[in-house]
Amino acid sequence: MTIVNHILGFPRIGLNRELKRSQEDYWSGKISQSDLLDVGRKLRKRHWKQQKEAGIDLLPVGDFAWYDHVLSTSMMLGNVPERHKNEDQSINLDTLFRIARGISSTGQAAMASDMTKWFNTNYHYIVPEFSKFCDFFYGWSQLLDEVDEALKLGHNIKPVILGPITYLWLGKIKGELFNRLDLLPKIIPIYQYILSEIKLRKIEWVQIDEPILTLELPDDWRNVFNTVYEQLNCGVNILLTSYFDSIMHNMDIIKKLPIHGLHIDLIYGKYDFFNVNTIIPKNWILSLGVINGRNVWRSNLMYWFHVITSFFNTRQKLWIGSSCSLLHSPIDVSQENTIDLEIKNWFSFAIQKCQELSLLKQSIVSNDTNGLRQWSELIENRSLSNKVHDILVQKREKSITIDHMKRISKYNIREIKQRQKFNFPILPTTTVGSFPQTDVVRKLRFEFKKNYFTLEKYKEEIFKYIKDAIYRQDDLGLDVLVHGEFERNDMVEYFSENLNGFISTDNGWVQSYGSRCVKPPIIIGDISRSKSMTIEWIKYAQSLTSKPVKGMLTGPVTILSWSFAREDISQEIIAKQIALALRDEVKDLEDSGVRIIQIDEPALREGLPLRKSEWAVYLKWAIDAFRLSSSVVNDETQIHTHMCYCEFNDIMDSIVALDADVITIETSRSDMELLEFFKKFEYPNSIGPGVYDIHSPIIPTVDGIKSLLRKVIDYIPIQRVWVNPDCGLKTRTWEETELSLTNMIKAAKALRNEIK
Repeated sequence: MTIVNHILGFPRIGLNRELKRSQEDYWSGKISQSDLLDVGRKLRKRHWKQQKEAGIDLLPVGDFAWYDHVLSTSMMLGNVPERHKNEDQSINLDTLFRIARGISSTGQAAMASDMTKWFNTNYHYIVPEFSKFCDFFYGWSQLLDEVDEALKLGHNIKPVILGPITYLWLGKIKGELFNRLDLLPKIIPIYQYILSEIKLRKIEWVQIDEPILTLELPDDWRNVFNTVYEQLNCGVNILLTSYFDSIMHNMDIIKKLPIHGLHIDLIYGKYDFFNVNTIIPKNWILSLGVINGRNVWRSNLMYWFHVITSFFNTRQKLWIGSSCSLLHSPIDVSQENTIDLEIKNWFSFAIQKCQELSLLKQSIVSNDTNGLRQWSELIENRSLSNKVHDILVQKREKSITIDHMKRISKYNIREIKQRQKFNFPILPTTTVGSFPQTDVVRKLRFEFKKNYFTLEKYKEEIFKYIKDAIYRQDDLGLDVLVHGEFERNDMVEYFSENLNGFISTDNGWVQSYGSRCVKPPIIIGDISRSKSMTIEWIKYAQSLTSKPVKGMLTGPVTILSWSFAREDISQEIIAKQIALALRDEVKDLEDSGVRIIQIDEPALREGLPLRKSEWAVYLKWAIDAFRLSSSVVNDETQIHTHMCYCEFNDIMDSIVALDADVITIETSRSDMELLEFFKKFEYPNSIGPGVYDIHSPIIPTVDGIKSLLRKVIDYIPIQRVWVNPDCGLKTRTWEETELSLTNMIKAAKALRNEIK
């Protein structure tokens, strides 16, 4: 029997976020493009070395990206939106950054391309734009350059390419409607050229990712697979990969493809192993995704040993790998020095996942399971740990009733009471929550964590930043203020640090998009709140102004989705445990005099199962969790929520069911395309479609914002429209923030005067 181990991709950011730092230094002019490229080379060299030393047989190449791998594919295909093109039609790194950010070191600023979630993850990609007559050409040699780079270092490699069908599926049409599949004849020759170049380099295998095979695809998309892969059968072996769910419902088309291997995700996909072995052609390499690429728990290698060896009964060649790219995993758990050793031994980050694959392979080849037993016994110890189970939390979760999830009155009654209480002008202005997180603020939080000064001193300093933010907002003329969230490192991590059942890492960073990295907390046990988390900061902010200051919370589904969750209980139970803790906080905020409370749920959409037939069950408990957290208040207390950067149209009924009084929602990057939906759908509550893109340094103009607002009030009654940016402002400078908000407020006031 023959067994090969591999992974589908490796984290690209660097253990100390070197990629992030160098990107931002380049954007700010602190380093040259040559310096930036050098950082990329050093990271790739280090990462290949780490994988090889961990025992990986076949190293992925092409998983590195300067922003995201979908945008890299657009560059490879020469697919640059007209507004981002260089005058000489050339494509360079600044072109890439201009597409992603709306601005770069060279060229004119232009609206950034849309950004959305990568399937059901918290990773984002830049959405490709297609027009009926757009042209494609091989315009970006990054993949082949990096292939040559790895070959010179002597590595045994497997190039990684996003498949052409998935690429077209992920994009959006600009202008006249047409079938995106009509573009295949234009892009297939570029894929053929790349595969021919890979063959010339005597590389045996190429990994082509087609994750849309997990979806319930329309027939025309299903039927095109065979035609496309006939054309891509260019003499190099193709490993077709998909992940995040099962592909059995599409196996009737997959098994007929002229490919040479298939990767299946056994972590998130439900498979009957006997059927898999029977259906997949015996002459194909079967790659089993057995190590979870999306979570941090140590694998039960004894279990996988028995699964894998059962496959050898009918096939003598197998690959074993990660379920998906390790892009979604932190890099090295050995660098975590402050986690309790008992808990630390439960975890496996990217390097350890490579070691797991190596250990698993060695044990299968030698038929010696002693090493596997030692590795896996720590998982059994966890199930008995008193750090995991809390009987009181479990009892409270089981006692939830339908009445816990209902507001006292319906929205039409609440809205009248709230209008009388707040007396806002039409088009009231607010922000989504955070204000600029300067280096000084970050340094303050870091030094406090290192115990450089007392809690009293820390509070005194944070209060200064809150006071400054409140005074700035008052001067600008915003109608509803926020405290700025200066005490928060991240909208999820902050709450995890103040709730029982979570732990935080020192260096467990993962990429969210571009240079934006997050450090997801880890849910290790039952969740509860032992003290208030936000009240002291909000009460102080409210004492500084007569205008309402929003209490800012992150919702239960988002805290769950943006954490590494435990796997021994259902996500529904975890979400409801979090919701109960937040419910206590919401009640305390109201009791302390806070009358506007925002509970953000940007992850509601990304948590959807990939197949629509499974959506209803998820949406039921997700909505219940939000309402459980929010429904404890009186009618006069206004509940806000916020969502951003995902496709909302297909879950709008569920968003309505949240029954938030006001929703702020991202629409600016898509030029208010979401509003087209409101031609057919009457959103019943108040809504604030974001009027400018906070992820771009471009300052929005008054006329531009007025134009967007006019579109809004064409579809939504003006009495229910709020005016706000499309997300929090923590990534912007104060100068950018104040200029943008000034123009936003001017636009709102100008429209108020016009309407009068």
